[in-house]
Amino acid sequence: MRTFLIGILLIIVAGIGGLVYRNAIEHPSQPVACPMDAKVCPDGTSVSRTGLSCTFSPCPPPNTSLVSVGISFAIPTGFTATNLPDDASVVAYDMQDASSTNSIIIRQYAITASTTALATIQQTAIGGASGAPISATSFSSKVLGGHRFTVVSIERFEGVIDTAYYLARTTDVLRFDAIDRGADWTNPNLDVSKLPSHAALEKLLSTLQGD
Repeated sequence: MRTFLIGILLIIVAGIGGLVYRNAIEHPSQPVACPMDAKVCPDGTSVSRTGLSCTFSPCPPPNTSLVSVGISFAIPTGFTATNLPDDASVVAYDMQDASSTNSIIIRQYAITASTTALATIQQTAIGGASGAPISATSFSSKVLGGHRFTVVSIERFEGVIDTAYYLARTTDVLRFDAIDRGADWTNPNLDVSKLPSHAALEKLLSTLQGD
């Protein structure tokens, strides 16, 4: 009886093996043909789809993505990631020059159900020297890379010039700070946009992708 059962089992195994072999011969594996479209990275370079799932390859440096925030951008030349200065900060970058350290900081503030984007900006736009809220009448706006930013001068005191660029979204507000140290802050004709961090931040914002 045992010999009979073993024989039946061998016949079944042989049959399954034959079916598998026949299927492999008649339907050989074909390479995956991914769509030929390309993804444009923040710095203007492109990446194509790859792999069995045909997903886009990651954008190479200096491009970076903040998945938790839903944005990507190109990091300006000379800036490297550093420690976060506070709980609202998502990422911070420093650039060391001959005499000082200049910074770019990205922060995220949630818009609560009982308030608005403008109110959130007003609540977080606190003067660095005075410690008092900055009046909304001092706000200006600027379009960079297809996004409109609310621009607020946070601090201009004792060599520190800090300007915040706010981006209002549906459920939160992103704040991008450019902080230059050692600048001629008393000069009324100083073009702040030409300072290292300010110029770098505006370049970063011009590459910004995401809502």
